[in-house]
Amino acid sequence: MERRELGRSGVKVSSIGLGTFTWGLSTRPDDAALQVRAYLDAGGNLLDTADIYAAGAAETIVGGLFGKVISRDQVVLATKAVGVLDGGRPRSDASAGHLRQALDDSLRRLNTDHLDLWQLHAWDPAVPLEETLSAVEEALRSGRVRHAGVCNYAGWQTMKASVLQTANGHPLASTQVEYSLLERGIEREVLPAAADQGIGVLAWAALGRGVLTGKYREGVPEKRRNNPMFQAYAGRFLDDRSAAVVETVATVADELGVPPLAVALAWVRDRPGVTTALIGARNIDQLRQSLAPETDGLVLPEAAVRTLDEVSKPHRGYPEAGV
Repeated sequence: MERRELGRSGVKVSSIGLGTFTWGLSTRPDDAALQVRAYLDAGGNLLDTADIYAAGAAETIVGGLFGKVISRDQVVLATKAVGVLDGGRPRSDASAGHLRQALDDSLRRLNTDHLDLWQLHAWDPAVPLEETLSAVEEALRSGRVRHAGVCNYAGWQTMKASVLQTANGHPLASTQVEYSLLERGIEREVLPAAADQGIGVLAWAALGRGVLTGKYREGVPEKRRNNPMFQAYAGRFLDDRSAAVVETVATVADELGVPPLAVALAWVRDRPGVTTALIGARNIDQLRQSLAPETDGLVLPEAAVRTLDEVSKPHRGYPEAGV
């Protein structure tokens, strides 16, 4: 698996990263262990989690792997803070006090004395960015955090955070944003900002929240269709426009003799500016499909890329498209 530099940090991460959103929910600790072992065997090294995933259980599972299944130095360990569960629903708290406590809690759950990458999970309009970054800078100077990044920031938010953090002496290493053939909004402002500032891009939901695998081409099973969590997560991509993109992915996949998953993942992984495409899997069988040689080694022909670009082309208006 290819290794790429994360922004200008000097840290090399694999072109495919392993996400842990389902760990502690639908993924049990024993299956998580199988996943991380298979991922490392395939050449991966970026393990991404968050303090809010499964209310901390995902971090606890990751921490339980160290010294038993894998060694700490085998992975570039990334987690996120800012998220708070309020009555079971997430909200943002980017105050310095919350971030200091969140870092302590993450390090404890993850069974480590440092994070390779600590990310601000979301923008918090109620807290001045200068206050938020003061906690980040404190963590960096202490050595408990090696590099910092942001997640789900708009273009102007990314640029503001980058300028302030560069002035602090520790430039941002990354921004983690949703990016797939079904969600190309970051191309308007975020990708240009990241390129300008030398920030690496970690693309989450690279498979269009699972829709690009083609598993819903014949319809959604009733159990999932009636599940509010499924509707909130994947439901936004169960429309006519998305269906046209999925069919084009399937056609390209048939022509190349590979699964649709391989085409969708290769498209994101090799987009200009993208450092890593993040994948998540409920079980080891799902993960193996993303790590298969025909997926990892796939380079899309230029004609296929043009076809996929055209069918998924995002709207570009004023001012990003010019006058």
